[in-house]
Amino acid sequence: MDVRWEEEGWERLTGRAGRRRLPVWDCTVGLVVGDESVLLIDPGSCLREGAQVRAEAERLAGRRVTHIAFTHGHFDHVLGGAAFSGAEVFGAVGLDALLSTGREDLRGDAVRHGLAEAEAAEAVDLLVVPKHLVSGEWTLELGGLQVLLANVGPGHTRHDLAVFVPGERETAFCGDLVEESGEPLAGPDATPRQWPAALDRLLALGGDDALYVPGHGAVVTADFVRAQRATLAARFGVSET
Repeated sequence: MDVRWEEEGWERLTGRAGRRRLPVWDCTVGLVVGDESVLLIDPGSCLREGAQVRAEAERLAGRRVTHIAFTHGHFDHVLGGAAFSGAEVFGAVGLDALLSTGREDLRGDAVRHGLAEAEAAEAVDLLVVPKHLVSGEWTLELGGLQVLLANVGPGHTRHDLAVFVPGERETAFCGDLVEESGEPLAGPDATPRQWPAALDRLLALGGDDALYVPGHGAVVTADFVRAQRATLAARFGVSET
């Protein structure tokens, strides 16, 4: 059953997969609709944003969001999660511990980037921690559609998860392992010398013909990912093998 991607602000990727670029930080939210279950990828930066995304996603899907995947643990990708009560939450192994012990750092980072203090505090207080932890690959059955969750990091962070959706073209939700709207950000929690290898794993799973959906920016091709991999390798002194 293909989705009619008519909700304002949503972009069709395949019949069953689409995405929305949220305002302010241009963070991508992904939506994958199966016959029985619905997966949402990266639910936004606060409860207000998460609630808006949930309402739009459930209008598109015609049913509630049943699964959430966090591509990594930065505030703009996880703090909307508490708006999705009852959803099963997935993340890379270790992300649960990071989010459980790093709440104050997460709140501070959100405020430094411009989220209102009260919204940041509320979202962190109600923060959803993933219960399903992906150490390698995890096939998620959505009903008539099998989605692959793959722990392809570390790279942008120590807990980078990619989501691969079959369709007329394979679609890979990359999180911030790939960025189109600016240079890839290597913050204090990045493992930059391992980042090129993470992109190699991403490309091996997605293939040459896939749509690669970055955490921020326009959808790109495998050639773009390869070029970004070469840039990162040169930037961080990683020799080619």
